[in-house]
Amino acid sequence: MDLQFSRHRRLRSSANMRALVRENHLRVDDFIYPLFIIEGENIRKEVSSMPGVFQVSMDNLQAEMEDVVAHGIKSVLLFGIPAEKDECGTQAFHDHGIVQVATRFIKEKFPEILVVADTCLCEYTSHGHCGMVEGDKILNDESLDLLVKSAISQAKAGADIIAPSNMMDGFVAAIRAGLDEAGFTEIPIMSYAVKYASSFYGPFREAAEGAPQFGDRKTYQMDPANRIEAFREAESDVIEGADFLIVKPGLPYLDIIRDVKNNFNLPVVAYNVSGEYSMIKAAALNGWVDEKKTVLEALVGFKRAGADLIITYHAKDAARWLKEDE
Repeated sequence: MDLQFSRHRRLRSSANMRALVRENHLRVDDFIYPLFIIEGENIRKEVSSMPGVFQVSMDNLQAEMEDVVAHGIKSVLLFGIPAEKDECGTQAFHDHGIVQVATRFIKEKFPEILVVADTCLCEYTSHGHCGMVEGDKILNDESLDLLVKSAISQAKAGADIIAPSNMMDGFVAAIRAGLDEAGFTEIPIMSYAVKYASSFYGPFREAAEGAPQFGDRKTYQMDPANRIEAFREAESDVIEGADFLIVKPGLPYLDIIRDVKNNFNLPVVAYNVSGEYSMIKAAALNGWVDEKKTVLEALVGFKRAGADLIITYHAKDAARWLKEDE
């Protein structure tokens, strides 16, 4: 019988054969691990909706960072939970704010670790929005000044990368100009360039204690139905001086990660957000999925889509599993 067809299975015949032709690979160096630093003492509180993720006070940060280093993770993303909040988020740009204190500690004790500072106001404002408010309106231009102050304060504390997540128009241009004027011309900006108004952020809002107290964030974060808008957002940030481009969330937006990768010559960062983490964790705890296999499949999916780096709460587990599989 003279059949003409391709034998693709030849390249899947054994584990070694599959490894030989594998196109995408996960590395621990790809991971950025988020940390939630809370003011107070003797706090290591597990986030109820994010098993394995903790709010950590400064007196427990040494042990947390030792664990991060032991897993081979080289980059952390800091979120702060202040003891006091006000209308303009003063603790976000205070030199003794919780992120600034944590940054100085990490850079002193663990200088090889890259510290990425989230630059936003939502965890610090009494209303929980990412900018200044007037009535029920989130003010764009007035918020930029506070975000610049926050970025400069974080850079002074020793942050290696500034990661503004606020989605105000012009935030990259303002922060770049502010950093340069303050003498921080070498500090890169990891922009949350493409950030959707997503339902997948729920557990994060518990972890960071930053849920909006009125309304929602749909006037400044992107509509999940839109694709072309992502090009406009990313292009603006590139022109304004971004050094990395984040796409957030990750799993529901793999097409957007690929679009950004194909169109811009900057490192692309996928944010594997809290809701994505919690879904896999919940399913694994119920015995519905194999946690290791599911997590590693999801993470390699980000790489296949075009992500160069991955912000993920799975970083410790994934680092351990990758080491086991070496």
